[in-house]
Amino acid sequence: MDPNLALKALAALAHSTRFDAFRLLVRHEPDGLSTGALVEASGLSQSTLSTHLAVLAKAGLVSADKRGRHQIQRANIDTLRGLMIFLAKDCCQGRAELCEPLLADLTCC
Repeated sequence: MDPNLALKALAALAHSTRFDAFRLLVRHEPDGLSTGALVEASGLSQSTLSTHLAVLAKAGLVSADKRGRHQIQRANIDTLRGLMIFLAKDCCQGRAELCEPLLADLTCC
């Protein structure tokens, strides 16, 4: 991943509302969530949440698909994976032993 793309993604996730929305979308992959469901979960107005989703979309972290009358928001798992790999490779500088404790802490996968 290009360092500028990584910075854009990290900046987008640096706001608690966007971070929470993205985490919720990741948990609902591969189906995604309607914008209305995200509005309900966040307690924000639709216009405020849409502004946050636009920032996430611009960073490549979220995309929207139209299903009938609903906009379905989805997390871009490929971008998330790329960011995680970029950070691990960059931080560990090719030294796998530095990342082993990180990998041991992954209990979800």
